[in-house]
Amino acid sequence: MAKPSSFLQVDGDRIVSDGKPIVLKGAGLGGWMNMECFITGYPGHEHQVRRELLKVLGRAKYDFFFDKFLEYFFTEADAAFFASLGLNCIRLPINYRHFEDDMAPGVFKEEGFKHLDRVVDLCAKYGIYTVIDLHAAPGAQNIDWHSDGGTNQALFWVHKDFQDRTVAIWEHLARHYRDNTWVAGYNPLNEPTDEEHTRLPAFYVRIEKAIRAIDPDHILFLDGNTFGMDLRAFTEPLPNCVYAVHDYSNYGFPNPPEEFTGTKEQIEFHERAFARKTEFMRKIGGPTWNGEFGPVYQQASDGLEDWEAINDRRYAVLECQLGIYARSHTSWSIWLYKDIGFQGMTYVDPGSAYIKLIEPFLKKKRALAVDSWGCDDTPVRGVFQPMADWLRQAAPSIDQRYPKMWRSEHHLARIVRNCMLGDELCAEYAVYFKNKNETELDELAYSFAFENCVKRERLNEILQADGRREAS
Repeated sequence: MAKPSSFLQVDGDRIVSDGKPIVLKGAGLGGWMNMECFITGYPGHEHQVRRELLKVLGRAKYDFFFDKFLEYFFTEADAAFFASLGLNCIRLPINYRHFEDDMAPGVFKEEGFKHLDRVVDLCAKYGIYTVIDLHAAPGAQNIDWHSDGGTNQALFWVHKDFQDRTVAIWEHLARHYRDNTWVAGYNPLNEPTDEEHTRLPAFYVRIEKAIRAIDPDHILFLDGNTFGMDLRAFTEPLPNCVYAVHDYSNYGFPNPPEEFTGTKEQIEFHERAFARKTEFMRKIGGPTWNGEFGPVYQQASDGLEDWEAINDRRYAVLECQLGIYARSHTSWSIWLYKDIGFQGMTYVDPGSAYIKLIEPFLKKKRALAVDSWGCDDTPVRGVFQPMADWLRQAAPSIDQRYPKMWRSEHHLARIVRNCMLGDELCAEYAVYFKNKNETELDELAYSFAFENCVKRERLNEILQADGRREAS
C-alpha cells in the first residue's frame, strides 16, 4: 500500500491523517516481543522462563526456537486477516531485553529490529498503522509480571540509571523509525505505577524532549498512572501527544460483581468509569486512546457447564464498551490479538503440537492459580484467605498499600503465587522441551502460526462491525 504522505498528528480533540479525522482501531500483539505467562502458557516472568529454557536447550537450539517463535507469531496471513476486519492499527509491545542486556547497558543489539521491522512493514503493506509500546522497561516501570521485573517492585522509579537507559532506548528507536509514516507513534511506558504520582509526569516531560530532538513528528501515546487508570496528577498537556487509558471491566472477568445483563445501571456504571479515567482529556480538549480493554473468555475445558452463556455476557460487556468509545470518538486497541485461548482474537489450536505438549502443565497452573490475569482463585482460596485475613489483622494498613484497589488478597497472591511460585515452576515448564531437536522445536513454534490458530468468531464479528464505523 502507498506510504501515507504525512505523519498522524493531534489536532484538537482528534487524531488526523492529512487533515482528516481518523479513529485508530485494533489490538495489541501481546505475547510476541514481550511474552506473558497467560498468553503463551509458561509461569512467572519472561526472563525467568527464558533462563530455564536456555539451560535445557542450549544456546543454539534456544536461539533457533525463539527466532522461529517470533517469525510464526505474526506473518502476512495475520496482517491480511486483521485488515479484513476493517481494523487499522496494531499496538506492538516490546521488551527492552531485545535491544540491550542488563550486563551491557547502552550496547544496542541490532537484531532487536529484525522481527519488529518485519511486522511494521507487513502491517504497512495492508494499510495498518503500528504503535510501538515499551511494555517492559529497564528496572520495571510497574509492579506486575508484564514489565518482566521478576519482583513486586517497580525499581524504575527509584534508580535514575533505569530511567537514563529507557531514554537511550527510545532515542535508539526514534532514530530508526523517525521517517516511517506507517508508525502511528510511540507508547513510551506501558501501565506505569508511580506511587508518588509526581515522577511519571516529570519523566514524560523528559522523554518527550529527548524523542523530539531526534524525531519531531511522531505522536507520543502517554499512559496514565496506576496501570493507565489515573491521570489526576497531570496538568499541562505535552504537544502532539495523545493521553491513554486502559479500561478493563470487572464484568468481563471471573467472579464479576454480578451477571451483566445490560441494565441501564450497568451501562451507566461503565460510562462513569470511563468518564472518570478520561476527565483530563476533556479538560485539555485532546483526543483519547484506550490502549487496552477487553473481557477474558471461558473454554469447554474449564469444566463450567454454562461457559458459553458466560461468554455471551462478556461479549455484551464488550459491545457496551465499544458503544461508549464510539460516542466519544475514542481510539482503541483491544487486548489482545493472539494467545493460547484466554482472550485472543485468534488462539492456538488445542490440537496443536504445543498445546498437546504442555496441556498437563496448563491444568496444573490453573489449579494453583499461578497467573494473575483473569485468574479464578477459587481452587486455592481456602489456603490464601486465612493468610490474607491474618495480614489484615496484623497490619490493617495493608489495605491502603499502593495500589489501594488490590487489598491484602491481591498483594499476597502477587508475591507468593505470581512471583515466588511462578519462578519456581519455570524449571518444570522447561523440562517439557528437554531433548527436543530443531524439527520438533520448529513444529512447537509453528503452533502459533495463523494456519494453526482458531478464530474467535463472535469477538471478531463484533470488532469488524465497529471497525467499519466511519470517523465523524
